[in-house]
Amino acid sequence: MKRGIPLALATLLAVVPASAGNVYVVDQECKADLKVLVVDDWYDADLQVYYVDYWYQAYDTDEFWYFVDNWYEADVEVYFVDHWYEADLKTYVTENKYAAGWNKSHPWQGKLH
Repeated sequence: MKRGIPLALATLLAVVPASAGNVYVVDQECKADLKVLVVDDWYDADLQVYYVDYWYQAYDTDEFWYFVDNWYEADVEVYFVDHWYEADLKTYVTENKYAAGWNKSHPWQGKLH
């Protein structure tokens, strides 16, 4: 019985994404690693995100996201929700890459890169 617990924990940790540079948007909530809400004001967000044009610009960061066309290219699969109570992470999309970053401490901080 005790051997099953470490195996289950290792399996769970293998599912948690190592980086979020490459993001794929899924069409069903159950397929997502992370449920994301985009908020209207930066101060309501956990993370200010800047969308980049090339995958290498998002490498090793939480705040720079590049959207890929195929799930197998993604570091994280996200599902966008409509209500704050459904979200694992609240984001604000900034047009200034220097404003991108975490607004407050969050359980996903450091796990998205």
